[in-house]
Amino acid sequence: MSMIAVFIGRLFIAVIFIVSGINKLIHVNDTTAAISAAGLPGALAIPTGLFELIAGVCIALGIAVRLWSVLLAGFVLATILFFHREFTDPVQAMAAMKNLAIAGGLLSLFGYGHTRWSYDALRQRRRDEIATRDAQLRAAEAEVRTARAEGRAEAAVGETVVVEKRPFWRR
Repeated sequence: MSMIAVFIGRLFIAVIFIVSGINKLIHVNDTTAAISAAGLPGALAIPTGLFELIAGVCIALGIAVRLWSVLLAGFVLATILFFHREFTDPVQAMAAMKNLAIAGGLLSLFGYGHTRWSYDALRQRRRDEIATRDAQLRAAEAEVRTARAEGRAEAAVGETVVVEKRPFWRR
């Protein structure tokens, strides 16, 4: 049941960034103005939108969840510093708290990033299956080599016994 909760939580957090990234890319002029008003270069509008969109999709699909969750947590905490630093304003304080909660959720994803329903987990299961198969093949090859060595040893012992059974004048 907890894996279902982690999966749903991962999707909920991903939706925030997918929608935000799409909105930033659709409304590039508004995004540029907001970024410029914070004292940052307005040229960051498109890269920021793409980053949020790609990171959100990767988290939703479970691709490199740990990496993307740490990057997004840093991004969200940076938005508090650049966009929501007026803590005396209740709206800004609430936005900062919301971003703090999102960063906490992202750090939780970092801790539980390899859940059952993710590409990362699927890839890990496949690696484990390949490692198991390779180990079984190596064990089987070792058994064959051992059996061949035993056969050669028995053949050598058998030849020696045959030679010893002959009378000495026929050697």
